[in-house]
Amino acid sequence: MTIDTDIDHRGVAHLWLDRPEKHNALSGEMLDDLSAAASAIAQRDDIRVVILAARGPSFCAGGDLGWMRAQMRMDAATRKIESRKIATALEALANLPQPLIGRVHGNAFGGGVGLASVCDVTIGVPAVRMGFTETRLGLIPANIGPYVVARMGVVRAREVFMSARLFDAEEAVRLQLLTRVVTPQTLDEAIEAEVAPYLGCAPGAVAEAKVLLGVLGGRVDPLQIDLAIDALAARWETDEAREGINAFFDRRAPEWHRDT
Repeated sequence: MTIDTDIDHRGVAHLWLDRPEKHNALSGEMLDDLSAAASAIAQRDDIRVVILAARGPSFCAGGDLGWMRAQMRMDAATRKIESRKIATALEALANLPQPLIGRVHGNAFGGGVGLASVCDVTIGVPAVRMGFTETRLGLIPANIGPYVVARMGVVRAREVFMSARLFDAEEAVRLQLLTRVVTPQTLDEAIEAEVAPYLGCAPGAVAEAKVLLGVLGGRVDPLQIDLAIDALAARWETDEAREGINAFFDRRAPEWHRDT
């Protein structure tokens, strides 16, 4: 299993990304595991709060490049099914009835930024770097797009969504991808400070308040999700996508790259 779940006596669940040797890069298997784990947690009345965390040096390096390369060899219909897996996982996390707290202890790129975006509160550390790196590969941050734009807003998203520019934790707070930044030594203390108040609240009321907040704030809807999936499916068919993925594995610059 690429996802590990542990639940303490208070009903606080840790949902661990557990592929440290690959910097928790999101493969098809991992996304299936994540969707299943989130769906199982959603059904449990005894779980009060969920913490999304990761093992190893990185939070999430984005999409697994081997998985992406395998998709290049699929027919369009099969590739679209594979592509939908990240949208399904993000939707399962976003729709958790429990509060979801992100523990971002290391770098988050591409799909990793999407994971951070579906959390209700996301706490990071100063060394974290983030970025929407898809366009370097000739792809677009499509399936994560509805969730990151819902979190950041279009104006802030314009600064980083298209350029693949990496940014630090301080800028991530300004962009509203991180709620706040704390030292590595106080990260778990900060997470616990977020958890504790919920344990004094009625869990049903918390769940209903979260649903209401989604409605009032404009919840991501199925049409947006399908539009994003279709956009990425079309992008996979381009010469740029093939060149970008092949260039990465060939350890060379893609043909469109220009030195600054």
